[in-house]
Formats: sequence, C-alpha cells, structure tokens
Amino acid sequence: MHRRDILNSLLSGLILPLVPLKIASAAAKTGRRIVLIELSGANDGLNTVIPFANDRYFDLRPNLAIEPKDRFSISNSLALHSALTNLGNVWERGELAVIQGLGYPGANRSHFKSIALWETGGDGSGSGKTGWLTEDMEELGAAYDFDAHGISLDGGMGIFTSQNGIWLSMTSAEQFKRLSKSTIAAKSTSQNPALEMLLTRAAALNSSMERITNKLSTSRGRNFKIRAGDLGRQLSLATTLIAAGIDTPVLKVKIDGFDTHEDQSWRHQRLLENLGRAVSGFAQQLRKIDQWDNTLVLTYSEFGRRAVENSTNGTDHGTAAPHFMAGGAINGGLYGTHPSLSALIDGDMQFTMDYRSVYEWILSQWFEIESNRFKEYRTDKLNSLMV
Repeated sequence: MHRRDILNSLLSGLILPLVPLKIASAAAKTGRRIVLIELSGANDGLNTVIPFANDRYFDLRPNLAIEPKDRFSISNSLALHSALTNLGNVWERGELAVIQGLGYPGANRSHFKSIALWETGGDGSGSGKTGWLTEDMEELGAAYDFDAHGISLDGGMGIFTSQNGIWLSMTSAEQFKRLSKSTIAAKSTSQNPALEMLLTRAAALNSSMERITNKLSTSRGRNFKIRAGDLGRQLSLATTLIAAGIDTPVLKVKIDGFDTHEDQSWRHQRLLENLGRAVSGFAQQLRKIDQWDNTLVLTYSEFGRRAVENSTNGTDHGTAAPHFMAGGAINGGLYGTHPSLSALIDGDMQFTMDYRSVYEWILSQWFEIESNRFKEYRTDKLNSLMV
C-alpha cells in the first residue's frame, strides 16, 4: 500500500482502531439503529415549534413571527411551521415526538465549541473526550461483530471521536467501494515505525470494509431517491445501506445553513422544507423494506436562537431549542416543557430539559444499555416515548 493511499484513507475520515474489535449491543439483539441529523448552524426552534397562543411571542418577533397561514397546530398552544407539512404526516401517524426546551448549563454560543459539547455530551464546564455514544457502544458485554460501529454520511466525524471501534465516513457508496479496494489490497509492511503503525491500524479495517463492500455489490443496485436537497441525498444513501444489510447501529447525516442572522424567513422555510421532506421520505422508504420500526431518527444542533429578533430580520445565537425524534416504535407527542418567554436572560430562553436526558433515554431504552455514562440525567419526562 502506497503512502498516498494511506493518507487518502485517513483524509476520507476513517477512524482506525489499533486492533479489530468484537462488540455487543442491544442493537445486536433488537436490530435497532439510530440516525442522527445535525441541523448545522443552530436551528431557530421558536419558529419551528411555534407558541402561537402566547402573545409574548409576537411582541418578541414583530417581523419574524409565523402567521396562521404559515403554520399548523399540534396542540392548543403550539404549531409547526407549514414548511414541515411533510413531517406533519409522520406526526399524524403518531411516530414523531417533539422534545421541548433542550439545552445545558453554562451555555456556550460558539458554533465550534457548542457542537463539540453536544457531540461529546458536555456542558459549559467542559466537553467529553469521546463521542457521546462511542464508549457505551464499544464497551458492552457479550461479543458481537458489527460491520461498523457507525458511519457518517456527511463527512463529519466529531461525534465519532474515539480511540477504539470502527467509525467510518462515507459520502457515496461508489466512492467507498473504490476506497475499499485499495485498502483491502494492503498487505505491505514497513521498516518505518510510524508507517508500520498506520499499516497495522489500516489492516484492522480490512474485514469491516470488505464486508460492507461485498454487501453493497450484491444488493442488486438498489438505490433509493429522496428528493430533499443534500439531506435527501444522504438519507437516500442511508436507506441503500440499510437495504443492503449493512450492520451498523449508528448513521449520521447533516443539513447545513441554519445560522440565520439575516433574512431568516425565506432561508429558514427552505431548510425546514428539506428537513420535512427528507425525514418523511426516509420513513416511507424504510416502511417499504420493514426497517422503520427498528430505526430511531434524532435531530440535534449546537444551540437554539435568541427569542428576540435582530435588526436584520434574523436571529442571533441563543440557548434552548426543541428537537425531533421519529421512528416506527416512537410514541409521538409533546415531551417536556416549552421555555418561558417571560423569563428571558439577555434575550435567551432558559432550558427546561438537559439534552443529556435524551441521550440517556436513547442508550438505556432504545439500545438497552441500562448502565450508561448519562444515567444521572435520567428523567421520567421521557418514560412514555416508546410504544
């Protein structure tokens, strides 16, 4: 294997374990997976899940408040933006949960720092050293051999930070198969200690990448089309992987552009349209292949946006925000408490649920990892989330 091939592998986002690992998880017993959707740039939760019955909302947003024609109600006091009409179909089926007021103590408004906190399970006092689910997915008891612990379909690997496990990046199936061929062929050794270490680590991926490549090659070219911009492309690839039988409990995708400091109305509407179409289309495709009940979709973002609109018809970096959870086994509805619009701090809403409570529920209830790193954040507010 040439030095160039090794560098290309590393630049493609592969995190290489020192030795091959055999792993166990409730995913092995249940076949469950999670698909993480990053709303990059910080989604404006207040114009996504709209408190239309609260007059204070219209006072805070004289120009940006969503009018009745541009929203649809999901309760007596809350509505979703009409751009999410397709997601409303998932809501009507009882397969969409809205978890309100998520945030953390000591909120940080830096994009880079706050997304690192969300992806490693930290707060304003410090971030974690690994991705929030990597350790628990790797340190389970009985042996089970996944094709990979997780696959990023947008190229971002921060959430998969780990010294162990097999965490891959794939932006297209064809690109991955081409990369796999060069990696699988690697049998070389080197007298250079640093290069030898890389070769040893690369060799640990051979089995994983070969299995994935073989499954993709024998899946009879089943390609799925979800028309929802780049997020739709990524979730189409996710569907292709699932249909091919790729055995991984974590898939990660991203939709960019939520940093709406100016001209928010049309920009936010376009983003929400793609989000709604993508998740709804993904659900439809997975129902066809009987995989929707085994799949959990979770949105996350670095923070919310301020309750008060700014002078350029946009919103600035804030704190608390709602997020969506969807799946065939999800008991849809509203969870948690909407933050008060009358008790703002510097124009920001105060969070009402620590986002790590959601992570704890995912690990303990979805993946059945009862003793996980977030068990101190367990809350009864999420007890009825699963059917």
